[in-house]
Amino acid sequence: MAHVILGADAIHAPLTGIGRYAYELATRLPQCEGVESLRFYSLGQWISSEAVQARAKTVSTEELNRPTLRRVLAGNKLAVRAYSTLMPIWSRWRMQKERHALFHSPNYFLPPFPGKSVATIHDLSHIVCPQFHPAARVELLKRDLPKTMERADFLITDAESVRREVIEHFDWPEDRICAVPLGVDTSFHPRTSEETSAVMHRYGLVHGGYSLYVGTIEPRKNLARLIRAYARLPESLRMNVPLVLAGSRGWQAEEIHDLMMLGANAGWLRYLDFVPQEDLPFLYAGARLFCFPSLYEGFGLPPLEAMASGIPVLTSSTSSLPEVVGDVGLKVQPEDEASIAYALGHALQDEVWRAQVSANGVNRSLAFTWAQCASSTSAIYSHL
Repeated sequence: MAHVILGADAIHAPLTGIGRYAYELATRLPQCEGVESLRFYSLGQWISSEAVQARAKTVSTEELNRPTLRRVLAGNKLAVRAYSTLMPIWSRWRMQKERHALFHSPNYFLPPFPGKSVATIHDLSHIVCPQFHPAARVELLKRDLPKTMERADFLITDAESVRREVIEHFDWPEDRICAVPLGVDTSFHPRTSEETSAVMHRYGLVHGGYSLYVGTIEPRKNLARLIRAYARLPESLRMNVPLVLAGSRGWQAEEIHDLMMLGANAGWLRYLDFVPQEDLPFLYAGARLFCFPSLYEGFGLPPLEAMASGIPVLTSSTSSLPEVVGDVGLKVQPEDEASIAYALGHALQDEVWRAQVSANGVNRSLAFTWAQCASSTSAIYSHL
């Protein structure tokens, strides 16, 4: 039985990606057989389980777009350097009496710790495709991730493809790293037009009448090619089934927003900006197709959520995405704009294929649960 300390830095609304992963572990690990106790450590401080829950509460669009000290400092190289220099010194002092506990960082970075420690490495995009990140983030990862490797007793990745990348890039022992797939929330499931009607009305959409992308608006998601590929579809198809993009504005998104504006002015594209978590399951379930031709992913939760919602998925044939969608999703070479356009036309119009993959996607999604993710993680603690 392990006394576990879980890093909670990433848990803050809106819960996407790493934040969702950390929160699911925070809420499910206490029920796992191998966990005797669970405490939370964030930004050099101990925090309560109540504070973790409060951090995860839904935020409004206004709150999301409001500048915060955390966001301002994250983009400042000097601030990032100061943080990464001073925080380990502080953490070493705070943790000196925790030798009999196990520390798990669900977000790359391990502080100095006297007992056993585990880190989750979600991807190596700062190495594989550094152009998709702000310079301060790349510098932080290149400087501090090797320190995590020195401190860690064991590593976790979300996908086997990332596991192999870590082994190859860092010459990491194969028996000290394991891929633990993420899960999908039970709120994502097929819904009828009656069940989605309130959300459809709120966003001015028609059930089964739009293609959907959910995620940050940033270059790594390959949205410029997706939009240009959509523009190649016959006008009648584009107008009847517009492309809907939902997500907050990310880094280096100017070109994407320019293309979005052109599509919106032509009447076949809608940008919803940030969508509250409670609306997302209905937005997924109301779509005709889910589009996610990302250039690189450490896992890719949105395609899994779409499959669970009974929606056909078009995604990339690269990185971890084939592990998520298997033979259910329609996979394309993400840099081939013509292939994306051809696949879009097929996915939107082939009713036999659509019916088949809709059912198969739901069945495949059942294998990915947060309970299993937490249980597999707990088993690693017990092994250590």
